[in-house]
Amino acid sequence: MLSPIRLHKDLAAIWDTGPGLQRLASVNHTTLGKRFIVTAIVFFAIGGGLAMLIRAQLATSQSAFMEAGLYAQIFTMHGTVMMFLFAIPLFEGFAIYLLPKLVGARDFAFPRLTAYSYWCYLFGGSMLIVGMLAGIAPDSGWFMYTPLSSRTYMPGINADLWLLGITFVEISAICTAVEIAVSVLKVRAPGMSLDRMPIFAWYMLVVAFMMLVGFPPLILGSILLEVERAFDLPFFDPTRGGDPLLWQHLFWLFGHPEVYIIFLPAAGLVSTFLPVFAGRPLAGYMAVVIAVIAMGFLSFGLWVHHMYATGIPHLGLSFFAAASVLVAVPTAVQIFAWIATLAHGTPRFPLPMLYVFGMFFVFVIGGLTGVMLAIVPFNLQAHDTHFVVAHLHYVLIGGFVLPMIGAAYYWLPHITGRRPSRVMSNIGFWTIFAGFNVTFLAMHLTGLKGMPRRVHTYLPEYGWEALNFLSSFGSFIMAIGFAIAALDLLLIIRFAPRSSRNPWKAATLEWAMPIPPPSYNFASLPRIRRRADTLDPSTMGAELAGGMGYLAFTRNGQMETLGVEMVGGNVEQVIVLPRQTYLPLITAAATGVFFVLMLLKFYWLALAAIPLVVVCFLYWTRDTGLRADIGPVPIGHGIAAPYHSESLDAPSSWAMAFTLVADAMLYASLLFGGLFLWASAPNWPPTNLPTLGLALPISVVAAALAAMASGFLAWRNVGAISVPALVLCAACHAIALACLFAIALTGVPSFTQHALSAVIMVVMIYLAAHHAMGALFALFGAVRMTSGKVSARRTLDLRIGNQWHLYTAGASFVGVLFMVGLIAIAGTGAAP
Repeated sequence: MLSPIRLHKDLAAIWDTGPGLQRLASVNHTTLGKRFIVTAIVFFAIGGGLAMLIRAQLATSQSAFMEAGLYAQIFTMHGTVMMFLFAIPLFEGFAIYLLPKLVGARDFAFPRLTAYSYWCYLFGGSMLIVGMLAGIAPDSGWFMYTPLSSRTYMPGINADLWLLGITFVEISAICTAVEIAVSVLKVRAPGMSLDRMPIFAWYMLVVAFMMLVGFPPLILGSILLEVERAFDLPFFDPTRGGDPLLWQHLFWLFGHPEVYIIFLPAAGLVSTFLPVFAGRPLAGYMAVVIAVIAMGFLSFGLWVHHMYATGIPHLGLSFFAAASVLVAVPTAVQIFAWIATLAHGTPRFPLPMLYVFGMFFVFVIGGLTGVMLAIVPFNLQAHDTHFVVAHLHYVLIGGFVLPMIGAAYYWLPHITGRRPSRVMSNIGFWTIFAGFNVTFLAMHLTGLKGMPRRVHTYLPEYGWEALNFLSSFGSFIMAIGFAIAALDLLLIIRFAPRSSRNPWKAATLEWAMPIPPPSYNFASLPRIRRRADTLDPSTMGAELAGGMGYLAFTRNGQMETLGVEMVGGNVEQVIVLPRQTYLPLITAAATGVFFVLMLLKFYWLALAAIPLVVVCFLYWTRDTGLRADIGPVPIGHGIAAPYHSESLDAPSSWAMAFTLVADAMLYASLLFGGLFLWASAPNWPPTNLPTLGLALPISVVAAALAAMASGFLAWRNVGAISVPALVLCAACHAIALACLFAIALTGVPSFTQHALSAVIMVVMIYLAAHHAMGALFALFGAVRMTSGKVSARRTLDLRIGNQWHLYTAGASFVGVLFMVGLIAIAGTGAAP
């Protein structure tokens, strides 16, 4: 057994990121988590500054501080920055930093994907901020309702900046969701079964799946609106069979679950550190887990909550009103679990608990006003008023910002090695708390007095001026509070005294390591025998540093961690992680080139950038995989496990499965959009119907099934037949691609004439893209076969390709059936 010092030096030599420009090559989750957090805070400062401009404008009636066009850009960018560039990335940063430490791993399953996610977030967010500084910011509200955001009413590139920038940022969110879901399920400490996981891991697992299901509708809506603006496809134009309400449905399919996506990580952090100060484990652990899952499920039945005034039938309104009220139940379960934990413990009240009690007060008020807005008659009266704005801020600041500041103070010793003080921190909290309530309590009242949101001025006789001045006064007090808190954090990082290893006497794994943490987290990996919030970090820390756990050595200069069975937590594989590399940065830059070219309307050049992105991703694989069968390798304590390349349950396979979940949700949203237009849009059916025939659609399905079968044959019978089978698979995908191209040329009228042709065209483009990727997967598998990286034991590359072929075959069958069926029912003029 190596000495602790020798083990530390050996691991650091492998895991540490180099100095200077080498930091840009970092793929370490600790570094990337801190980058996410710091970048999100910078965007929060920008969004807060925009909010101050809004309140300065509204402080008095008939204010000349800003003209209407600039004001519209400011309030649009305020909402966009806070929702997309601050809230989601901030909790992603905490999750990226904490989760591997909480579950006893050395890093996430896909460190390069985490790095790519960060760079996409940074570049996409920077696009939006640069556009705002250049005076081309969007001005249709952060939800970009059509037709206000259509080319007719916004002919410049303002809306394109939002659509492309947000899609770029959403790529980051999808990547992070896949990373979190796979890592929580597969990359944990040995013995950590699902019922022993720390509660924050449960929260983030649910949130990751919510992101995989909730974000694709917005991505699809952004793509459809950008395509309409760029190429005149009439998805949202009622004169040609489109419907502006389709945008609202797609946006709020994302938008309302997003509120819970933002709240749940903050609640998970509270559920982690509140029991520490209560002196006992979280009460009702399984009840909280069930409540979180229920909240994730129910949140997707609420999107029409924001569309009561759009003419939804009364029966539908009743359903969505009931679902909106019902979601309060799992929320209450969590709050009562926190109260029970405090009631049955011996609570202490250090600084982070101040923010928890602030959360209780503010968030409960926001929840109660949310129940009010769920009731249809009240909603119709308060819809689009400042009452809704106030409710939203009570929920988001009470349910997210305050607990996240509390979490920052709690984990600050872990991140920086320094312990916070109370004096300045207390001043910051009370200033934020007082300023916030003055601001938004008064805004409830202006909303009840009828003040609409998004107006840049008002007349004095409306009677809103005193309340608006009070709101603006409170907002500047709140801004001072946030500035004090930020200054306090900076002073703590720079000047505060060093902290002991576990200053709060917590019982979770992240404290069983030195602080600040080393790049490899644990010198050896623990064996977990009880729930992961009832551990003894002091004892475990000494044991793990001394090499008494698993992987207490280095092997061939590899970065290794362990993969476990998804449910039971038994050791299943040794996961070899990639070393530091610039590839994520280069790939994100190539992705950014595509979006910038689209923004500048260089469409053919943008198409040419897509192969560049694909080549960058393919280059990631140059140093992955094994060239020979190795078999199980020792991990310590007389146990051996195979490398993940030889495992039948590798994380990469699950990553593809979860990516396909998001892909399928985007596809389902597209099909829903087509059916919605048929059922609700005016000017249906079109005078000129597409004529697909039967031969070409059947050929598409037949070629897709043949590709699936040949890919399956190559995987299940690895040997001499595999390469020819993979070549045949690629050829079948190419045939399907050619048939789709022939249908587009011969069977679909001008796709700008009517939404039916536009929907058919987009479905075919979707299928064509999947067949092109299918051919690429098949040829990639053939190359890996010939290079010796695939064998009867090492079939991971072929299994991943087979997942894609299977999905593409199913999508092709459904897509052809959908296109033929939609044309048929449109042609008969059948009533929905």
